[in-house]
Amino acid sequence: MSTTESENSGFDFKAHSQVAVGKYQKLKPFYEEFSEIVKNILKEALRAEDIKVNSIEARAKSLASFGKKAAFQSDEDPSQPKYTDPLSQITDLAGIRIITFFPETLHSVDKAIQSQFDVSEKTDKTDILFKEGKFGYQGIHYIIRLKANRTTLLEYNRFENLVAEIQVRTILQHAWAEIEHDIQYKSVETIPSLIRRRFMSLAGLLEIADREFQAIQNEDEQLRQEARISVVEGQLEEVEITPDALKAYLDKTLGSDGRMTDWSYQWTARMLRRMGFTNFKQIDECIKGYNDDHISRLLSGTRQGQLSRFEFLLQAGMGENYIDRHLWKSHDWFVNSCRNHLNTLREAEITVRAYVPQQGENDESAQPTPL
Repeated sequence: MSTTESENSGFDFKAHSQVAVGKYQKLKPFYEEFSEIVKNILKEALRAEDIKVNSIEARAKSLASFGKKAAFQSDEDPSQPKYTDPLSQITDLAGIRIITFFPETLHSVDKAIQSQFDVSEKTDKTDILFKEGKFGYQGIHYIIRLKANRTTLLEYNRFENLVAEIQVRTILQHAWAEIEHDIQYKSVETIPSLIRRRFMSLAGLLEIADREFQAIQNEDEQLRQEARISVVEGQLEEVEITPDALKAYLDKTLGSDGRMTDWSYQWTARMLRRMGFTNFKQIDECIKGYNDDHISRLLSGTRQGQLSRFEFLLQAGMGENYIDRHLWKSHDWFVNSCRNHLNTLREAEITVRAYVPQQGENDESAQPTPL
């Protein structure tokens, strides 16, 4: 409806919006606080269930966005406002957006939301896009309230009657929604036919990409599980050197150590591959027969962490080859430190070997790889 038509209808949409914005302006800090409360509850729930997501964002609706929405016309009667009482009828004044890495995580997030809040409405935007004349898919929207057992607590009872909207999307769904919003085509009829075909092709590609990312994650997890089982069963020749498999091997061989970071296992796995190791049978052959606790106390005076003890064993098993194949072989401090260790081992009558991983002529993975 044009401005003139709106004026002729007898209803002043502009004044209606301004009045609503004036009321909302006073309450906006309250909704900002509420959105942060909901965000923190979700973060804790996801952490407790070990559900990894890309991000969780919270916001209160901006005054400009609220004013624009408050002036929407009714679908049934365009001469009347869609929201006669915007403050009570607009449900996304407090908004939280969760962006996941993979589609399957959407189900885990759904369970967390259902367990933590009273969900009055759940809308899968995928199901209604065609009816709305839009392309792509936008994830899942929830309208929620705090549960009664939470609002009885002093810190939450102020929010008893408030609702919030939670949006859950994958990264690719989010990318689509943001780009679509920026281009600002709202219906099929307004899109040039050439652009429409490209939108449709892209929507299909994004859906395929989301599924493929999920398939990759599933296969990766399956390979990790198989590698852990092979380590436990001693089938070490079949286990490729990866950070996850390295942790499983060292936990079994040297005992677990919760102080080690994922990055440390990643770095050590890359170093092992650079040295020419391709599987854990080779590593096992290299360090077999050595007492990690005894060697650690001998070289450092105390029992070091798991990876430090492992490096001491590699030095004992490889001798000078450990230095020659190490990334830091050009640093004098590193060479001198390793040679002091080797001398200390010999003085303690501990055999220093010269192990080198054996590879076939056509084994490309045997070649040292850069870190």
